[in-house]
Amino acid sequence: MYKILLKQDLVPGIHLFKVAAPAVAKKAQPGQFVVVRIDEKGERIPLTIADWDREGGSVTIVFMEVGTTTARLALLEAGGAIADFVGPLGLPTHIEKFGTVVCVAGGFAVATIMPIARAMRQKGNKVISILGARSQDLLFWEDKLRSLSDQLIVTTDDGSYGRKGVVTGPLKELLESGEKVDRVIAIGPSIMMKFCSLTTEPFGIKTIVSLNPIMVDGTGMCGCCRVSVGGETKFACVDGPDFDGHQVDWDLLFARQRIYLDEEKRSFEQWQRSVHR
Repeated sequence: MYKILLKQDLVPGIHLFKVAAPAVAKKAQPGQFVVVRIDEKGERIPLTIADWDREGGSVTIVFMEVGTTTARLALLEAGGAIADFVGPLGLPTHIEKFGTVVCVAGGFAVATIMPIARAMRQKGNKVISILGARSQDLLFWEDKLRSLSDQLIVTTDDGSYGRKGVVTGPLKELLESGEKVDRVIAIGPSIMMKFCSLTTEPFGIKTIVSLNPIMVDGTGMCGCCRVSVGGETKFACVDGPDFDGHQVDWDLLFARQRIYLDEEKRSFEQWQRSVHR
């Protein structure tokens, strides 16, 4: 069992756990994830590592309530425990001194982009970050990301904070301004990553996306995270989760993401009925 050392409710529906997991903390790197199972009968879910403390032996994860398992996970409190916490899994994000790196985070993916921005900064890169959310009440870790960035641009879909609009607006302006950008890292909802990739493609700037949203099992066994990248079949969990966004077949990815929508909905409705009996 893995003890929950800290729980924070960051914004409505998004939670942070700091978990005692010394073996995972020892080897965790930016871009990697863990597979979590609440109990012996629970569903396995992959969650990206948001931070780690090697000396303290803890790993931080941030998750959004989107279905049965994450809703159940959100009911746990500090002092409680998780049955399985396996990792680090996946290939770490490639970090080197590129020059200027733009980190684009959509929604709660700021938790995923944080360790990447930090590592890029430590390598001597100029880091420009773009943080987007639907509204101000869904923004978190703005100050943390700002502290790791040479420049931070914040957008909200409804204009309640920062610039009104989506993250591709300032990204395109930045590229058109003549700023020399050497790499873009875009992490967030699949549709956001697709449009970031479409925005950067005419400029020929390599754009890395994280295909965590399509993962299910997280170990390559189930095959649900099959994606086509550059015409080749890849598995997001073992070959990624990072891929060249210009090479991803996004239409196929979206189709695969929709496969289990009905089952997920039925599962959540069943669980809600059992809770409210």
